[in-house]
Amino acid sequence: MQKDLRVLITGAASGLGKALALAYAEKGGRIALVDVNEARGRETLAAVQTLGAQGFFHQADVRSSDCFEQLLAEVTQRWGGLDVLINNAGVAAHGAIDEAPIVDWQWILDINLMAVVRACRTFVPLFKAQGHGTIINIASMAGLLHSADMGSYSVSKAGVVALSETLYAELRMLGIKVSVVCPGFFQTNLIESLRSPDPAAESLVKKLLTLSRIDADDIAAIIVRKAAAGTFMILPHAIYRPLWLLKRWFPSLYLFILIRLAGSIKKQRAPAQKILA
Repeated sequence: MQKDLRVLITGAASGLGKALALAYAEKGGRIALVDVNEARGRETLAAVQTLGAQGFFHQADVRSSDCFEQLLAEVTQRWGGLDVLINNAGVAAHGAIDEAPIVDWQWILDINLMAVVRACRTFVPLFKAQGHGTIINIASMAGLLHSADMGSYSVSKAGVVALSETLYAELRMLGIKVSVVCPGFFQTNLIESLRSPDPAAESLVKKLLTLSRIDADDIAAIIVRKAAAGTFMILPHAIYRPLWLLKRWFPSLYLFILIRLAGSIKKQRAPAQKILA
């Protein structure tokens, strides 16, 4: 991998964003950290600098197009351009279609999907002018496999997958690489942002997050390696790949399993709901 890469990461203050920042810093990259949480962002910047890498922190809300225009100006002024754009900022929501409020749909789509659109619209002209660049969009297995009661989250991540595929077709011949990452459940701070009308949802999601055999550092290492190689679809969790292939090749069987799984989850939630009632 090229040393001294200029890398911008949204949602960089914790979780996978922080792991990616440290992974690129270890390889000599210059890191632009973007996050709404200033305290955590400063801590991540200190960790990056401890590794001997250059970087800066920019506090921003990715729901604003102005923040990306400011970032474009800043990386251009500081570094003369950018090599890698990582759209990692994300939030979580849960709820059945007739229970989750529409404001939660608007909120999650604005952050998980439209922020990626804003970032790409802002930085693609720079990449075109440079004749090179890499876009890494962090989606989720929820963008490929859609569970019950996760409509807004699944739609937001499926949108990121669709956008990434479109960008791959648009930009590949221009020397611009595009990768989309679809991790499964792993330990992250995503639970802190969870919105749900179901009081039992948080405990269920926490339980699912503990099942992963790999952590954020493992996933970051996979992303750095595969994105550098030009891999489009990056699936860090091997355990989910057979289910994705099942959906592609045997959709009727996949839907049958999906319905059974939804019923099982509802049974698990019922006792918790009774306790909380």
